[in-house]
Amino acid sequence: MRTAILAFAAGIAWLQWQPSLPPLSALGGLAVAGILLLAALRLPRWRVLGPVGAFLLGIAWSGLLADIRLNQSLPPEIEGRDIAVVGVVAGLPQRFDRGLRFDFDVETAPAALPQRISLAWYRGFRREEDDDSHAVPELRVGERWQLTVRLKRPHGNLNPHGFDYEAWLFERGIRATGYVRPARSDEENSRLDEFVVRPGYVVEKLRETVRRRFERVLGDPQAEGAAYAGVLTALAIGDQRAIDADLWRVFARTGTTHLMSISGLHVTMVAALAWWLASWLWRRSARLPLLLPAQKAAALAGFLAAFIYCLLAGFAVPAQRTLYMLGVVALALWSGRSVSGSRVLALALLLVLLLDPWAVLAAGFWLSFGAVGLIFYIGGGRLANGHWLATWLRTQWAITLGMIPALLALFQQFSLASPLANALAIPLVSLLVTPLALVGTLPFSDPLLLLAHSVLAVLMAMLQWLAAADWSMWQQHAPPAWAVIVGAGGTAWLLLPQGFPARWLGLVMLLPLFFVPPERPGAGEARVVTLDVGQGLAVHVQTAGHDLLFDTGPAFSADANSGNRIIVPYLRAAGVRRLDRMIVSHADRDHSGGALSVAAELPVAWMLSSLAADHEISTLPLPQRRCSDGESWEWDGVRFELLHPEASDYERIRKSNDLSCVLKVTAAGHSLLLTSDVEARAEAALLARHRPRLAADALLVPHHGSRTSSTPDFVAAVAAKDVIFPVGYRNRFGHPKAEVVARYAGVRQWRSDRDGALSVRLGATGVNITAERAERQRYWHGG
Repeated sequence: MRTAILAFAAGIAWLQWQPSLPPLSALGGLAVAGILLLAALRLPRWRVLGPVGAFLLGIAWSGLLADIRLNQSLPPEIEGRDIAVVGVVAGLPQRFDRGLRFDFDVETAPAALPQRISLAWYRGFRREEDDDSHAVPELRVGERWQLTVRLKRPHGNLNPHGFDYEAWLFERGIRATGYVRPARSDEENSRLDEFVVRPGYVVEKLRETVRRRFERVLGDPQAEGAAYAGVLTALAIGDQRAIDADLWRVFARTGTTHLMSISGLHVTMVAALAWWLASWLWRRSARLPLLLPAQKAAALAGFLAAFIYCLLAGFAVPAQRTLYMLGVVALALWSGRSVSGSRVLALALLLVLLLDPWAVLAAGFWLSFGAVGLIFYIGGGRLANGHWLATWLRTQWAITLGMIPALLALFQQFSLASPLANALAIPLVSLLVTPLALVGTLPFSDPLLLLAHSVLAVLMAMLQWLAAADWSMWQQHAPPAWAVIVGAGGTAWLLLPQGFPARWLGLVMLLPLFFVPPERPGAGEARVVTLDVGQGLAVHVQTAGHDLLFDTGPAFSADANSGNRIIVPYLRAAGVRRLDRMIVSHADRDHSGGALSVAAELPVAWMLSSLAADHEISTLPLPQRRCSDGESWEWDGVRFELLHPEASDYERIRKSNDLSCVLKVTAAGHSLLLTSDVEARAEAALLARHRPRLAADALLVPHHGSRTSSTPDFVAAVAAKDVIFPVGYRNRFGHPKAEVVARYAGVRQWRSDRDGALSVRLGATGVNITAERAERQRYWHGG
């Protein structure tokens, strides 16, 4: 059975890596074939075919569900239009610096819309009739609203080793995103009902009540005295959105992230407490054990407590996995049958994937099942017997070691401080902080909630001390897939029972994870990657031994920007440990928004820019100077030339766009021109000074395809065979403009909103461009 379940899971996982879904007829055929082959498990001679049938059933099951979800897509003709909808606030609204985000269940609309959409309600709009500020109302779960919204199909940035936002939305069943438009009358954007009674909304309302109670007792999570209120909220109801980025960084560096959300350990603890309490109370009665044995009553109570906790927690994958495992154990106890730990885990895996086949897209799925699988694997003699504390500490070490291949594959980092941090944190969080937080959800328990916060503050002081150590975190490049597989085998070999010969070979098998570096261009070649940062620009230029970053993308909010969300993770995965040069072409926030974050995370040898001396980026403590026409250098046989601006332009030109640094990269006789946001005036100056030198094989289109740039004379002088438009999906500027696109007719055109990140290879074979969306196409992309 366990083999068949693993094969079923493999079939589901295989489908999630496919660029398109098989036709419904093929899925139906696979289902029939899978059932027939699975029936072979009953026949000893044909039993080997059973897992094949389970694999086919996994493909068919997940494919059928995926087809249903894809058919809930937003009609293309609705994109970008204002439409009136009536529906219900379906989940906890999330505050952010510009307003609120919330999930919305559509009930009525003028066109066929997906059932659940994700909306933002921004503050700062103006009413047309009175020009008063348009405030964001206080939204509550379960309220029915009439809203005017503008929607678009799910779309996210797609970069090498980057987060797939569209996959995350698809897994959650969100088939459209958008925002609330400003009301033009009292009837628009109005609350229709205070609460719609449905089971899901009742649970969410309870979660909201708990969150409000925590905020009332502890204060705003952003306030100094309530710094960890968000963590307690996460432990009680699974809402992690009030935990700020600095705390997540501490948890990541200490390997305690799993404890600061509702993990399987917390669910097990709640079930164990309920089990013990029910058993104790049941045995106090003379009659109840005659009706039902205390052990069965305790098992039922433990499972029900875990179920209620998981409901309150939002049913994350680790919580689901634990709940189903507890359910299998309780069912086995009721039926009087024994069941092995591996079988319990396999059945939990089956239930998770039957209900949510897209769970395999989440890192938490692999980490949760992987960690529990490791615990079962290292049990039964693989760790020497001894004092329980020594055994527990060795288990922590073994889990840390065993999870290294997965952590490097998913995040390119792991915590070296994890064993020590978890030895401190697990007892405090699981046995003290979490129980106090759960009891703190009840009325008249304010002192216990405050006590939980005080205990957590002491723990956080220790974790912050550990996280501040340079040695606490190992960060590196993304290992190749084969090295991850070999490394996983190496950890399994290394954790074999003591006395097993040649266990040291496991360490040898781990070495490729660390010592097989990512491929770099050869001598005289360059790779230029235009990252998908939305409406902005960030370009990584790499030679055999050097790395340059041209622009740093936009800032998204007060604490999120392209630097910390996209560029730094990409550079780390690509094996870049330092930047030999960073160029910030001009001051516009869509080009400079991530510079401070990049400089904070990676050493920068030199910075070039057109920024004023008093700009905040210019105050960075690193060597820097202004871009100047005529400056050039050569790295590993690749030539770099700055063509704009001239030194005198800084005194004459006031418009930031026309001061943009312009860089030409030439390798093996082929070149690419990076023009940033230059407009017609700067293009004319370039033509006057450098007309012959503007010719290039590939061009990063000036100013995202704005009509203020790409003059016909400039386009003709460059005469590029490939052009790249760095634009955001359905951006508010309408870039690239149709007339500009027409000027590049007959040229291969690439767009970051359509193609994702674009990698340009300059070398002896010419110019080769690959698109990330083509490389990582999945069936949910673009739908």
